[in-house]
Amino acid sequence: MAGITIKGLSKRFGAGETAFAALTDLDLVIENNQFVTLLGPSGCGKTTTLRLIAGYLSPDAGTIHADDRLLSAPGSVVPPEARGMGMVFQNYAVWPHKTVYENVVFGLRLRKVPAAEARRKVEETLALVNLTGLESRFPNELSGGQQQRVALARSLVVEPGILLLDEPLSNLDAKLRERMRSELKQLQRRTGITFVYVTHDQAEALALSDRIAVMHGGRLQQYGTPVEVYSRPANRLVADFMGLVNLIPARVVAAHNGGGLVEAEGGLRLALPLPDGAAPGDAVEVAVRPENIRLRAASGDGAPCARITDRTFLGNISEYYATLPSGQVLRVQTHPLQQFAPGETVTIDIDAAQCSVFRP
Repeated sequence: MAGITIKGLSKRFGAGETAFAALTDLDLVIENNQFVTLLGPSGCGKTTTLRLIAGYLSPDAGTIHADDRLLSAPGSVVPPEARGMGMVFQNYAVWPHKTVYENVVFGLRLRKVPAAEARRKVEETLALVNLTGLESRFPNELSGGQQQRVALARSLVVEPGILLLDEPLSNLDAKLRERMRSELKQLQRRTGITFVYVTHDQAEALALSDRIAVMHGGRLQQYGTPVEVYSRPANRLVADFMGLVNLIPARVVAAHNGGGLVEAEGGLRLALPLPDGAAPGDAVEVAVRPENIRLRAASGDGAPCARITDRTFLGNISEYYATLPSGQVLRVQTHPLQQFAPGETVTIDIDAAQCSVFRP
């Protein structure tokens, strides 16, 4: 198995005024036996990064190492077939005219593995991805999830140290995608292979990853555990991209030792950590997740109040739109048994320990 070290990696497409910087000065360390997700919107550089790791692209600057082996540098790229990596594509890329067995054994035959050993490896790999008994079927006789498992098995059977996955679940329906997420995580744990996974789906990244690299505009915005990037976003971009968030304009009232007090219109006051250099009077934005806001019946205790303007029942949660006196609308998620009616006035309690503060 192997880890990956990326230093100063950059890639541009085109030339002159039309040149596009797809990736700029990326530093990233992917430890051995980790499930790391490259996450971001379309055009953020995540697929370019994956293709650079795979060896399909040559970097304009920077290096890629697998353990101590240099794989990529400007003008010097080890070809994909010599990298010891597997690749699973978004569209599966299984051969429709070959059976499951023939699809999976293909890489072993290229390596001239003896037939008996190849059969043993294929059988073990098909068992690993829950495809035992389907060896003689053709892809058009399989479900989407089963075809995706064939693509996984074909990559795993050659025993790669690193497996690269480019949005492999995006073509599946929601239920199947959720089931395959669980299977992928278990598969990575059983094999011990380093997984590098590309997706734009935040829930997918949170559910699968040991660490998430959030990317935007060709640059790395934050690299950390799922809890870190969700609960402690490094900047406004990450906070806004990683699920639902309320961004509340406020001003610093007091600042001391990295913390302080901020106040938003409508009397909402919160004591929380502040950005470096924040001073009284500075404009800031408070980021708070919908699940970190509590609603209770208006009590007249001086706590900030809001008016319920809409309610949506989502099964496991209820989502409310609560409007503060300033006109700021907050999205709030509560237990479905807690019910408030549109038009009702409620008291707002915000868990300041779960908030982040950014300069606007």
